[in-house]
Amino acid sequence: QARLVESGGGSVQAGDSLRLSCVASGRAFSNNGMGWFRQPPGKEREFVASIAWNSGTVRYADSVKGRFAISREFAKNALYLQMNSLKPEDTATYYCAAARGAWASTDRSSFSSWGQGTQVIVSA
Repeated sequence: QARLVESGGGSVQAGDSLRLSCVASGRAFSNNGMGWFRQPPGKEREFVASIAWNSGTVRYADSVKGRFAISREFAKNALYLQMNSLKPEDTATYYCAAARGAWASTDRSSFSSWGQGTQVIVSA
């Protein structure tokens, strides 16, 4: 059974950086698009970033463009999210997800496998 496990969350100050990791087990997602979503306290889950199967296309939410970078490492079956210049509004639980298709989707319904999430808290 496929499983996605996130790590790297924590409590930081505004302006700090964090790197989230997601490791897949049970199956490789090398032919799937992957993505990061987040759910702020009391709000709906929202798209953050996605990457195509071959890393050729990446997409970002406007709110994180220029600050966050998504990448993947096939040899480790891993997905990363480098988060720089963090803001209090980035506070959320961050989820790793694997898409049904190969492309960098921004639509939550395109993703079929989800991790349990890792919490990020950014203080002013």
